[in-house]
Amino acid sequence: MLGLWAGVGLVIANMVGAGVFLSTGFMAQDMGPGWIMAAWIVGGTIALAGTIAYAAIAKLVPRSGGEYRILSELAHPALGYVAGWTSLLIGFSAPVAVDAIAAGSFAQTLGVGIDARWIGAGLVVLLTVLHAIGMSSSVWTQNALVLLKISLVVGFTGAGLIAGKHAWPTWEPPHAVHGFPLAAFMSSLFYIAFAFSGWNAAIYAAEEFKAPLKNVPRAMLIGCALVAILYLLVNLVFVVNLTPEQASVVFAYESKRMTLGHLIMKDLLGDLGATIMSLMAVALFVSAMSAMIFAGPRIYAAMARDGFLPRVFAAPKSQAPLASVFLQGVLSIVLIFTHQVQQVLQNVGAIPTLFAALTSLCLFRVRLGRTGLPPPPLAALAAALVFVASAAWMLYFGFRGSTHLLAWMAVIGVTAMAAYRFLPRSRRSVLDRD
Repeated sequence: MLGLWAGVGLVIANMVGAGVFLSTGFMAQDMGPGWIMAAWIVGGTIALAGTIAYAAIAKLVPRSGGEYRILSELAHPALGYVAGWTSLLIGFSAPVAVDAIAAGSFAQTLGVGIDARWIGAGLVVLLTVLHAIGMSSSVWTQNALVLLKISLVVGFTGAGLIAGKHAWPTWEPPHAVHGFPLAAFMSSLFYIAFAFSGWNAAIYAAEEFKAPLKNVPRAMLIGCALVAILYLLVNLVFVVNLTPEQASVVFAYESKRMTLGHLIMKDLLGDLGATIMSLMAVALFVSAMSAMIFAGPRIYAAMARDGFLPRVFAAPKSQAPLASVFLQGVLSIVLIFTHQVQQVLQNVGAIPTLFAALTSLCLFRVRLGRTGLPPPPLAALAAALVFVASAAWMLYFGFRGSTHLLAWMAVIGVTAMAAYRFLPRSRRSVLDRD
């Protein structure tokens, strides 16, 4: 069983990745240091609003399965079914594949002479086995990687704050505008939302927590708050120590595998610092992979218990869902070698945001008395409103900037809904009764 701090670690592992070491490099081309820090504060507030909404939901539906379970019980079984299949095909398998390739690429910068995709596939196999062996092995693996990740990121932040510059920077962005940079500020929230994604990780394994009604909400709130503070400190190091010209290295990230952290560490420690940062990047990606390999299969196990996947993918609550873990591992490895993972994520990256917003909206349905559950507190409703409004803004601009994105979402939604309608009535009634 997972305790509070294991849950906090799961949330942190899902959240902290390469995004925080890249985003400010893009933002510094259009915004000054003050506006960059303000954007991270706003982005953190939005993430915390979503966390508060999900914390209230976790008390209403203290069961594993994430959006699949919540939408099935608080909205409509068909919507939950669509969310479950989306999580299986997109929400976890594809990000695991992308993180695996990224870890392999950074390993190559350390002199490992193996193709990045084969390194990534090997990491997926290793983590899949460790998470499938049993709950104790799974939790031990996850906790060890979280401790390593936190130690490295806190160490980097401390080194930057102590050994780096301390005066407030005076640089101006190359594309500065007079007054408040509204367009750049709002666009930056996309980068920040990506860096904060994963704050809802604990809800996927709710039934495996000790005292889930208490520990699941606390794990999400504490984990998100700690990451928000850490992100502010990390970005303070960046804006104080780097100019926009230096920070533009992020535009060559795909080819050079350089992050803002590499620039800071190389300045402080020379080539050794850059090597340490590459090791940190590998650890960040592997830890994120581990967290998703742990969380994702809990959705498929819940679907199997309800009859929407073969029974073999289910597992007793006290055991790791072995077949589901292997299913996600196989899907991730297939994606690694399709050479289209980045394109897939760009096309459907808005879908998790959509389902998180729909999940938060369920609080209003509960408040209106449509579910028979006790009404959530007004603070949770206010937080849900903030999160849903920001998600709607992101989806609107995402659709406006990429019209084929709407087509992708329509295809996935229609396909899953059609599959739901053709299910035997006996299976559909499983969710209809819940």
